[in-house]
Amino acid sequence: MFNKLKKMFGLEENEQQAGSAPASKESVKEVVIKAPLTGEIHPLSEVPDPVFAEKMMGDGFAITPSEGVVVAPFDGEIVQVFHTKHAIGIRSKNGVEILIHVGLETVKLNGEGFDAHVTEGQNVNAGDHLLTFNIDYIKENAKSTITPVIFTNGDALENIKVTATGSVQKGSDAAIASLK
Repeated sequence: MFNKLKKMFGLEENEQQAGSAPASKESVKEVVIKAPLTGEIHPLSEVPDPVFAEKMMGDGFAITPSEGVVVAPFDGEIVQVFHTKHAIGIRSKNGVEILIHVGLETVKLNGEGFDAHVTEGQNVNAGDHLLTFNIDYIKENAKSTITPVIFTNGDALENIKVTATGSVQKGSDAAIASLK
């Protein structure tokens, strides 16, 4: 999908500078992940696509959206905006990388029904609008509106805990990622 980002080795160095003692394997940094959409949250196993359901791209969760707005799940940098505008990659200041993939089989729409409000390399704050999409157009022209939210650098994460259930509002707490 998008290139796994560098800076995996800078994490331990930054943790050592932040504290008075050197970082140990026990030190963990947690990043709160806000819901990037309003809708119903689901485990990835409920996504009707084996690439996501079997976590081939990484662990995470999915949201069936009730409105066509995607917001930043944390403060970070946009690392990829797909030319078809159906997916976006973002990296937190702490190094958590997430792919937000709006709908299933939406790449075939070639950007129709989607508007990107950010560009690659842009810094964003939690809650900033990233994408808008025509939810009715996607319902009519794609397999599903369910939107996987994938942690793409799972090798840098100790744990991912989805904390939200049922209905979620964009910007509300959805998960916690613990960095190694």
